[in-house]
Amino acid sequence: MNADAPPGRIAGIDFGTVRVGVAVSDADRTLASPLETHLRTSESADAEYFRSLVEREEIRLFVVGLPIHLSGEESQKSREARRFGQWLGTVTGVAVEFFDERFSSRQADQFLHEGGLTRKRRKKRRDMLAAQVMLAAYLESGRGGRQDVSGLDD
Repeated sequence: MNADAPPGRIAGIDFGTVRVGVAVSDADRTLASPLETHLRTSESADAEYFRSLVEREEIRLFVVGLPIHLSGEESQKSREARRFGQWLGTVTGVAVEFFDERFSSRQADQFLHEGGLTRKRRKKRRDMLAAQVMLAAYLESGRGGRQDVSGLDD
């Protein structure tokens, strides 16, 4: 796992401008579970939510998903996710890493559709499940999630 991050739980973040999906790992960083979807309202309310999340879930590292194009180039959304991740690290004091989450939302949609949920229930759960899919991939990467997603367009 990431040698720079203290031992403990990781929060996976599926960034969105309206909704943010949150998943968490166990303390041993082997399992990822969906936690909740945070509805964004204001920067101050969002900061309070994430500070509270760090405290109540004992978060030691955030992993923010980057929606990268199939070509490997960063998208406008991935640049927004990077800005969000930088803000998140500043307001919480917790380290932030980024991880390619190209297919997490599609996979989450597929799981929810196969589960027979109504459209309304799928929408409600999609973001936190996408965060779980991304966090599980991060944990399974075997490199502690260390993936070179910095400066893909540089």
